[in-house]
Amino acid sequence: MSIDSTDRRIIAATQAGLPLVPQPYAAVAQELGLGESELCNRLRAMHDSGIIRRVAVAPNHYALGMLANGMSVWDIDDARVADLGAQVGALDYVSHCYERPRALPDWPYNLFAMIHGSNRDEVEAKRQEVAALLGGACRGSDILYSTRILKKTGLRLRSKEGH
Repeated sequence: MSIDSTDRRIIAATQAGLPLVPQPYAAVAQELGLGESELCNRLRAMHDSGIIRRVAVAPNHYALGMLANGMSVWDIDDARVADLGAQVGALDYVSHCYERPRALPDWPYNLFAMIHGSNRDEVEAKRQEVAALLGGACRGSDILYSTRILKKTGLRLRSKEGH
């Protein structure tokens, strides 16, 4: 699927984030002269076709008091990684969780989950909760702590003039 001029306008209007109002999709639709249902249908179609991967919140965890942020990595039985990953991703202190291919022999981990807490002790306690949830399906784990926040951005369309 390719995008048309309306899809391009939708992406341009949302690429920096949705407005912080009670009905953000209605506000974007009004700004673009579209109906809210048309906007949502187009976003859904772009998602279903793989043009956009997701619409998600990208909070600044440091500003929210979450000063310890660790990417936990887990070596999970391949037959159970999808089901267990969904359970880990549903935990309120995990902002994102996803499966990635292993890079053997040096990197045996196939499940990644970002755990947030106010300090490292809290994150370690939450990591132990994840380990208990994973149980015998987990063969090993590690955690990599954030040392700085990186700029988070989503899709950015380039202007046609420059290309």
